[in-house]
Amino acid sequence: MSRAAGIATAADVVALERKALDSNLPASTYEMIAKGAAIALDAPALSFFLQTDDHRRPETWTYRELMAEIRQTANFLGSLGARKDTVIAYVLPNLPETHFVIWGGQATGIICAINPLLEAPAIAELLNAAGATILVTLAPFPGTDLWPKVQRALHGVPGLRDLVLVNLADHVRGLKGKVARLLQRREELRLHGIGGVKASVPGYVRVHDFRRGIRKQPNTYLRSNRRIHPEDISSYFCTGGTTGTPKLAMRRHRNEVANAWSAAQFLGDGVGSGKNIFCGLPLFHVNAVLVTGLLPFSKGAHVVLGTPQGYRGEGVVKRFWEIVECHRIHFFSGVPTLYSTLLQVPVGRRRIESLEYGLCGAAPLPVEVFRTFQERTGLKILEGYGLTEGTCVSSVNPPLGERRLGSIGLRVPGQQMKTVVLDEAGDYVRDCQVDEVGVIIISGANVFAGYKVLEQNKGLWINCGDDRAWLNTGDLGREDGDGYFWLTGRKKELIIRGGHNIDPAMIEEPLHRHPAVQVAAAVGRPDAHAGELPVAYVQLREGSAASEQELMAFAAQVIPERAALPRNIRIVDQIPLTGVGKIFKPELKRREVADALREALHSEGLDVRGLTVEDDKSRGMTVKIALAPDADHAQAARVLGQFPFSYSLT
Repeated sequence: MSRAAGIATAADVVALERKALDSNLPASTYEMIAKGAAIALDAPALSFFLQTDDHRRPETWTYRELMAEIRQTANFLGSLGARKDTVIAYVLPNLPETHFVIWGGQATGIICAINPLLEAPAIAELLNAAGATILVTLAPFPGTDLWPKVQRALHGVPGLRDLVLVNLADHVRGLKGKVARLLQRREELRLHGIGGVKASVPGYVRVHDFRRGIRKQPNTYLRSNRRIHPEDISSYFCTGGTTGTPKLAMRRHRNEVANAWSAAQFLGDGVGSGKNIFCGLPLFHVNAVLVTGLLPFSKGAHVVLGTPQGYRGEGVVKRFWEIVECHRIHFFSGVPTLYSTLLQVPVGRRRIESLEYGLCGAAPLPVEVFRTFQERTGLKILEGYGLTEGTCVSSVNPPLGERRLGSIGLRVPGQQMKTVVLDEAGDYVRDCQVDEVGVIIISGANVFAGYKVLEQNKGLWINCGDDRAWLNTGDLGREDGDGYFWLTGRKKELIIRGGHNIDPAMIEEPLHRHPAVQVAAAVGRPDAHAGELPVAYVQLREGSAASEQELMAFAAQVIPERAALPRNIRIVDQIPLTGVGKIFKPELKRREVADALREALHSEGLDVRGLTVEDDKSRGMTVKIALAPDADHAQAARVLGQFPFSYSLT
């Protein structure tokens, strides 16, 4: 589909659905990438630079070479005994091998993505929950901390059979490459002595080198001769935190294929052959895997993979416009914090007219950031919405139509989406009227198979009296008369820090282990740069004593994920409760919103005389602010525009 014939309105979505047939879609992600590769086998498919200083001299794979690497990876995993139901986990930063493992792994068995920022206990817990028998991760290398964490985790994973190590030295060329290999070996000796990695892991785990392993395999066909069915499970992605029993979302090949197709209809040739897509989000996250992976590969586009740390890599954001100019980037995907940070980076004389679209999701984009960014760069920001359980993208503002500020856009073709009223038991009552707030539910080929632990699926599916399986997203929103959706609240209570989902339980449960803590409740504090920062409220046991500093030190020891460490711990006499005795988090959230906005205004020299935070049924959280008579309202508006709240100034 060309962009000229793309989607501009909700009517276009419906018209497209009448023409398109699901039977035309590939049966698997492997087949989908192979069809994309066939568009131009010798065109660039994937480029990678290890350091920002080297971005002008990246390693590049053509589509012919990409398919060869995917097949060799699939064949290597098959040689280790991987079959259709084998779980192949990866704990990797953004590397070419990460893509090879994802797509080669799906052609062989089931891949399981694990966040490399997690600590050892959480990694072990996820490996066990997934039932992983093969793990691909980084070999020891100077300056990296991933291997020591994984090595500690392995002793708690009795089901693991094969450990495959990716060596960063493989991406250092020339004489420096020889030096890098010597440094890698020296690091291994420093950590584990002459026995190396093999002596440091459980005896039942076989150790393999990724590069040596795949080189022994054929690269023109799959040795398994597997015929992948669309209903076969392709991947597990963790969602909603990692405390208690992890929530592993099971996705089928048809889910990923359908969602890549749906997203492609909005962007059309914006991700087609000849287009360059920058990947900076982490490849353990569904956004990076689909939007800067399967989607462009399925259309023959070129993905530029920028450093193992992506946007977090040294110099990537500071030199982003230089990277855009050099590689003629047309499209990238990010979270609101990225756009806020890029506003601090001058474009200068860089030629960035190649940029067409930037996709933004994970959290609401502040109005001021949206407007200023588009004015400075000319880039069209497409706000969207999605969730792991819906594969990735459920709605997006149309590039060719009206992009409504603050809206999450139109539903993608092939997926139904609506707001409904549910009763207290979570059962369907009726569809919402236009602009009436309700629970957002979705249905379609992109909707996942469910969580791996059956008990976690309770209340997940909604029966609306039709023949569809409707997924309860847990998010609140409304649909306007033109089919645009608007988020008004997150029922799940997730804290979203820089696009990273943090389950409040990850903070609350460890804090409850402290002998002085009776009740702990974590909420997100608005932050202009990170979107939200976790803050914990604590009520102490009667007769017990503890300082906030003591609790912060305790939290640093027991909370398994760095991103989940609270910015502050506030000790209060009484945690607010509902009438039935449940913790009333909206009150805590309002306190943090009021404090954060007051602090931001004061930091700019603005005198705040009054500030109240209220919940509006149609607009979500709103703020009313009274300033001193001589206050600069335009300056206040610029400050408040950095936050995703409706406000009024008096």
